[in-house]
Amino acid sequence: MKLSQFKFKLPDEKIALYPTDYRDESRLMVVHKSTGEIEHKVFKDILTYFDDKDVFIFNNTKVFPARLYGNKEKTGAKIEVFLLRELNEELRLWDVLVDPARKIRIGNKLYFGEDDSMVAEVIDNTTSRGRTLRFLYDGPHDEFKKALYALGEPPLPPFVNRRAEAIDEERFQNIFAKYEGAVTVPASGLHFSRELMKRMEIKGIDFAFITMHAGLGNFREIDVEDLTKHKVDSEQMFVNAEACNIVNNARDNGRNICAVGTTTMRAIETAVSTDGHLKEYNGWTNKFIFPPYDFKVANSMISNFNMPMSTLLMLVCSFGGYDLIMDAYNIALKEDYRFGTYGDAMLILDK
Repeated sequence: MKLSQFKFKLPDEKIALYPTDYRDESRLMVVHKSTGEIEHKVFKDILTYFDDKDVFIFNNTKVFPARLYGNKEKTGAKIEVFLLRELNEELRLWDVLVDPARKIRIGNKLYFGEDDSMVAEVIDNTTSRGRTLRFLYDGPHDEFKKALYALGEPPLPPFVNRRAEAIDEERFQNIFAKYEGAVTVPASGLHFSRELMKRMEIKGIDFAFITMHAGLGNFREIDVEDLTKHKVDSEQMFVNAEACNIVNNARDNGRNICAVGTTTMRAIETAVSTDGHLKEYNGWTNKFIFPPYDFKVANSMISNFNMPMSTLLMLVCSFGGYDLIMDAYNIALKEDYRFGTYGDAMLILDK
């Protein structure tokens, strides 16, 4: 398939800039893959489509406050720094993106905080993804991380066209988030409230948790028409034995398995064996899923309404079927569904 096949007109007013008042009260479009039927529900109605011993697979990565605003030495020019990942704990080295990049040179010092309490030095300008900064901090590592994160903001995606606010401190994070490492939130999990998950437990639904540290590659523009020539950024992921046992038992007993989000789906399709069972995994993946694709683990999935020409939309079309999902997106636009990270959700059922 070609990039242009995933293009559609998305007016700015359709992109959600804020979350709903309650996590589980966003809208839910239910797409029945076998019949083509489309239903319009509220997210907490999702409970009615699953039964005892069915399994939901969640991504429990935790977002850290990756966006910092600082000033360049001497000139005082405003600089935005986006923390990507820590390269060396002892040396306080971080892989970062800087904006505007053209103003930053090796040896430049950057100052953060109202009293310039945090200082970083640019030590490398040649990494494929940006710059390497060394933070000049003498205290213990946990104290340094605490001070650094206190200066940061939740890293809202580019299409949420505003600065982070107090509400984002809580809502740009899944309630089950556990392992720090993501620079964007797995959005489909945002719809799950503690009350809803408790009701799911009471109904006998099982939970399996994997970890994939979602990166900025989820928002990177594709610049080739031939999708086979596109390469996605690698993301770190972990699948433990407990998750494998829960998922494989459900599969062997013919239960429904629901992947919550595109990151979860990519992770389990990375860690699947040839016989369709999930296996333990500790490493990186750059798996890019676009139609046609044969899914081996989950028979249902949840996704938010994604941006045009995004890898996320391509994965959803792979699972739900290109024509059906693109039709569903047209209906979503007409019915005023909200798009993006803080937007509404879609449940695709394969049986």
